Amino acid sequence: MDIKEIQSLIKFVAKSGASEVKLEMEDIKITIRTGAVGSSSPETTIVQQIPMAQAPAAQPVAAAPVATEAAAPAAESSKAEDSKYITIKSPIIGTFYRKPSPDKPAFVEVGSSISQGDVLCVIEAMKLFNDIESEVSGKIVKILVDDSSPVEFDQPLFLVDPS
Repeated sequence: MDIKEIQSLIKFVAKSGASEVKLEMEDIKITIRTGAVGSSSPETTIVQQIPMAQAPAAQPVAAAPVATEAAAPAAESSKAEDSKYITIKSPIIGTFYRKPSPDKPAFVEVGSSISQGDVLCVIEAMKLFNDIESEVSGKIVKILVDDSSPVEFDQPLFLVDPS
C-alpha cells in the first residue's frame, strides 16, 4: 500500500463519519481513529509495519491537523503579505531535509534563485528519499520548515517570489 492510497483511505474514513477503522494486510497494519461526529478532536492515524522475522519495526505516523490548528492565528496575519508569493507544498508525508547529506550544503537558502526542475529539498518517507523539485522559477523568500522536521501532505515548505 503506497502513501497516496493511505491518504485516500484517511480522507474516506473522515468523510464517512466512522469513529475507528482497522485494516490489516500481510505487511502493514493501519488504524484510523476520528473524533465523534460534531467533536473538535483531530483524527489520528497509526501506520505500523508488521515485524519481519528479525526486525521488530513499528512506525507510528500521526496524520492529524494538530500543528495547522495551533498555527492558524499566526497564519491569518501573514496571509496578506504572503499572497503575492507562490507556496511550494509537500507532495508527501515524511521527514523534511534541506541537505542531501549531513556533510553537504543545503539545496537552497533564503535569497537563492531557483529554476523549474531545481531540487529544493529531500523528503524521507518509509526509508525512501524523494527529491522535491521546483515547479516554478523565482527567488526563495522564506523557508517554512525546520531541517529534519516531520511534514504532512500539502504542508507549505517554501515561499517563492516569481518576479
